[in-house]
Amino acid sequence: MSDAPFLIRLAESDDDDFILGLVHRFIHFPLPNGRTKTDCLKGIETDLVKHLDEQPSNSYIFVAENDDGEAVGFIHLQKTKDFFTHRDNCHISDIAVHEDYEGSGAGKAMLDHAYHWAKEHRCQFVTLAVFPGNEHARDLYTRHGFDTDLVRMARPVR
Repeated sequence: MSDAPFLIRLAESDDDDFILGLVHRFIHFPLPNGRTKTDCLKGIETDLVKHLDEQPSNSYIFVAENDDGEAVGFIHLQKTKDFFTHRDNCHISDIAVHEDYEGSGAGKAMLDHAYHWAKEHRCQFVTLAVFPGNEHARDLYTRHGFDTDLVRMARPVR
């Protein structure tokens, strides 16, 4: 697919099923030692449901639509405070593109939206977390100007 223009708009309650229907996109790669697909799916879905239902003041969920008005992906932004500087950051909590639109430019469009949103809201950084095994996403983020900031490490306790 070619780089098509996408409309990025705030999510509405009618978008909940579409957004939750993309949760499975977060586990189609090798997960770190000690993480299970079931736990990851449950945790992501629970967090998204909470943000969709409660709509906290620091949480913004946007939907990407194609020219036909069809939802193709979503991005969840949260305004956070930087640990070191205490300045505002824009954290990409979740970003997913429907598999039919992978490679269409929808992910790039949503990352561009996050960057411009962060600039408009005077954020210091746009941050995100990504599993090491999600090489496709990591490549996209690197091409889009993201670099490693902190590395979080974990050891399962058994």
